[in-house]
Amino acid sequence: MSEINQHISQLREDFLKGTLSEQDVNSFPDLQFEKWMQNAIESKVLEVQACTLSTVSLDLKPNSRIIYLREFFSNLYYFYTNFNSKKGQEIDENNNVCLTFFWPELERQIRIEGKAYRAPLEKSDAYFKLRPRDSQIGAWSSPQSKKLFNRGVLEEIIQATTSILEGKDIQRPDFWGGYVIQANYYEFWQGRKNRLHDRICYTLENQNWKIERLAP
Repeated sequence: MSEINQHISQLREDFLKGTLSEQDVNSFPDLQFEKWMQNAIESKVLEVQACTLSTVSLDLKPNSRIIYLREFFSNLYYFYTNFNSKKGQEIDENNNVCLTFFWPELERQIRIEGKAYRAPLEKSDAYFKLRPRDSQIGAWSSPQSKKLFNRGVLEEIIQATTSILEGKDIQRPDFWGGYVIQANYYEFWQGRKNRLHDRICYTLENQNWKIERLAP
């Protein structure tokens, strides 16, 4: 353990790939996000749609996990999950959430804060129909976030569900669907030399976006 700690304590990486200023960013944060997302796609960033979703429980304990962003527009960000999962339950109890994207290939990070709501049923239905059949069966089969005795229990459930649904069109289960995050705060982070990073934030005030620089 001491060798590992010594190794990670000495890791240093200077960030030299870009700059970010108040004058350069778009006046609207969703368009700035779209620009950076397009840059990431063109740069072939791995798992570009992956981000960290942070939630807080009623007893004020934070939880974070990696999810996939599936759609965004007009400051709305969509992802899909089991409503009975830990993140689903926490969102239903306290809908203040945060998304964090990190693209090391571009030395960039984006944080988006906002409130999460269940997406319209028709949107969840439409997305579920686009999923591969095995993923649809997986949604029906997994009691997400519940404790399992072993992997075999899950595989038995999947096998039974597969048999029941054989030859049938699979409809979205009521306990599975989308959430949409309505953004009210953004922070765009561009790595810079000597840890003096650029941080530009957008705060929604009276339906207008206020742009400010933050100290690194």
